[in-house]
Amino acid sequence: MKKLAIGLMALASPLALSACTTTDPYTGEQKVSNTAKGAGLGALAGGVIGAIAGDDEAALAGAAVGAAIGGGIGNYMDRQEAELRQELASTGVRVQRNGDNIRLIMPGNITFATAQSDVRPEFYATLNSVSKVLAKYNKTNVLVEGHTDNVGADQYNLDLSISRAESVGNYLVAQGVAVPRIRALGYGETQPIAGNETDHGRQQNRRVEIQLTPIQG
Repeated sequence: MKKLAIGLMALASPLALSACTTTDPYTGEQKVSNTAKGAGLGALAGGVIGAIAGDDEAALAGAAVGAAIGGGIGNYMDRQEAELRQELASTGVRVQRNGDNIRLIMPGNITFATAQSDVRPEFYATLNSVSKVLAKYNKTNVLVEGHTDNVGADQYNLDLSISRAESVGNYLVAQGVAVPRIRALGYGETQPIAGNETDHGRQQNRRVEIQLTPIQG
């Protein structure tokens, strides 16, 4: 079993690191690509399942299959992220990546008028770009989250955040994103990303986020 464990680590390591360094366009840093990370973790997970079954051949086969699945998901999300960054450059929307999850952060000041839940007409083109990429990469779930600052009553802020999330979700559906992929949730003022003591902080907290995660299976 020790030899098998060492073999699995040896298999996962080149899978995770070969191919696999990319340059972050914002920092210039070299980093392991998400495709490689997914392949390495998939190999390790698949191998462990086979090892638990007590079959060395099954463990190695599981590692190979897991690497293919993990690498495939990572590559899929890599390509989706690249297209979103290209489409959303200079729009004010931030694109963040965490593992196989992609998050789009849309400041409220460019998305909605104050105390309103109707999407600004000036923002239609940006959401059209998002919709185009989401329609192309249809193997991801789409979670739309609404957030507010702490000005006003708690219930009012919660209701406003829900309405704004639903407005964005409905707009995506109108542009061709399949309904079953989309969920809309509002969190009101409960999840700030900055302090509410300043105008700048409150502006950051008034936002809609779209979280994209791979559809499992």
